[in-house]
Amino acid sequence: MQGVVNIDDLRKLAKKRLPKIAYDFIEGGTDDEVGLATNEQAFRQARIVPRYLVDVTVRDQSTTLFGRTYSSPIGIAPTGLAGLFRRGADLMLAEAARDANVPFIMSGSSTGSIEDLGKLAPDHGWYQLYSAKDQSISEDMIKRAGDAGLKTLVFTVDVPEGSNRERNTRNGWGRPLKLSLATKLEALEHPAWMLEWMRHGTPFFDNWAKYAPAKDANSVADFVAQQNRAPMTWKHVERYRSLFKGNFVLKGIMHPDDAIRAHSLGVDGIMVSNHGARQLDNAPSPLHVLPAIRDAVGDKMTVMFDGGIRRGLDAVIALCMGAKFVFQGRPTLYGVTAGGVEGAKTALGIFRREVDLSMAQMGAPTIADLGPQFLMWKDEEDLRRNRR
Repeated sequence: MQGVVNIDDLRKLAKKRLPKIAYDFIEGGTDDEVGLATNEQAFRQARIVPRYLVDVTVRDQSTTLFGRTYSSPIGIAPTGLAGLFRRGADLMLAEAARDANVPFIMSGSSTGSIEDLGKLAPDHGWYQLYSAKDQSISEDMIKRAGDAGLKTLVFTVDVPEGSNRERNTRNGWGRPLKLSLATKLEALEHPAWMLEWMRHGTPFFDNWAKYAPAKDANSVADFVAQQNRAPMTWKHVERYRSLFKGNFVLKGIMHPDDAIRAHSLGVDGIMVSNHGARQLDNAPSPLHVLPAIRDAVGDKMTVMFDGGIRRGLDAVIALCMGAKFVFQGRPTLYGVTAGGVEGAKTALGIFRREVDLSMAQMGAPTIADLGPQFLMWKDEEDLRRNRR
């Protein structure tokens, strides 16, 4: 981690370690990858108006979420197949989150188990649920999350079907994952990763193994692929809500009407997200729709944000626009790929420092001070409306 200054430095280190087939899986979007630029450009176009002559000698970015106080408003979003980029990455991310006192969401496509997460980080680990075609599997996973002591379940609703990820297609990505001769030759330029692949092969989807007919890694991966893309409706939301006794969150909400309906069904929180621009290419940035969702349900349920966060200032912008907490996936995935637990901690540390400096520069001593009054106004009426 020596010489790492920002998240992009971690990205470059991750790219150096990974063969193209693996790196492109992290970086890629869908179709023309318009959405990737949309997510990040939304933050570049936002403007924060600073307020000076405020005492910012002491800044406090601690944030309370579902009754627990975290040290920073930026958590780790679920990132599937993390174990492909560094063996054991899921639990490394959980450890980094625990030590930084922020939440970590284990992916439904993780290579670590719910039970191990509960042992390692019971107060910081959340679990992401993908609905399975066999509903008894989904219901058992919900039970396992509760039995493991996890307090929050995140039901991801924005993957009704696999998307057109052309980078993966060009790289020969498929099930089972078989490296072509050209891919293997290119991977030889990344010896640390290639050595792990030769030793361990296909990542093992631990959480799904008990349900698969055969228990080897490739068979379990095939089983996961067969169970994914299950029908998802509001009836599933009602059922899963009734089964999980902790905090129940929907991830992937992009429309105010869906947020209102989620609240009516007893959902505790929503995560405004477009799945990292990996599903519908011309969807708006989550930042574009956040204000309308905030106005619809922000005083009734916990509104969180995920999508395009690359700087601490990005998180501050999302918080000013109405998010209560922010999650990011790729940056900590870069970190854990490049340097294991220490790499993930480095990513979180970079965000923490940037949030702290941004708060000082804009005149906001605490997270509670953030709000629309710091956003650039459109006209005089807009300025009056947002003034505190």
